[in-house]
Amino acid sequence: MSPSDPLPLRGRNPADAPPAGRRLVDGRVPVADYDVKWPYLFHREAGRIRQALGDSVLDLQHVGSTSVPGLTATPCVDLLLLVADPADEDAYLPPLAGAGYTLVDRDPGGDGRRLFKGPDVNIDLHVLGAGSGEADRMLRFRDHLRTHPGDHELYASTKRGLAERRWESLQDYADAKSPVIDEIMSRS
Repeated sequence: MSPSDPLPLRGRNPADAPPAGRRLVDGRVPVADYDVKWPYLFHREAGRIRQALGDSVLDLQHVGSTSVPGLTATPCVDLLLLVADPADEDAYLPPLAGAGYTLVDRDPGGDGRRLFKGPDVNIDLHVLGAGSGEADRMLRFRDHLRTHPGDHELYASTKRGLAERRWESLQDYADAKSPVIDEIMSRS
């Protein structure tokens, strides 16, 4: 896939997104209890990414709900890869593609995030630039949930409640979590 290939951008109709990017089951978001294999899967993917990119990896972290012990999560391991410049796709896209990763989303605004899916495990690889505000936010949220049991439970119960509803898209579910995330972030 070349940088000029069209990809779904945020705000587009979810029906236009590639099937690999969807995780709805009959309109519902599958939410699972914490799985002790999620850290293992992160480390396995991190090794594969580091091998493919070498020194281009400025930082690689396990983020998202699967990175918080005991937290309910959609069974998708989120990885945060920091590179010098996410707009310089030639520096990381060919090696990642060679290792089996597929670019599925490009957000040219804001922090310029790129999103990849893995070759054999349900993962989201978020590529951002060093110093990115979004990367900082992801890490602060993870670290706060790891150390604040009340907010950990608030977020878990919110996710469980929202998972019972039917959604048109995964983004709608994510948007519905935003008020609780903002509330928790105000305390981080």
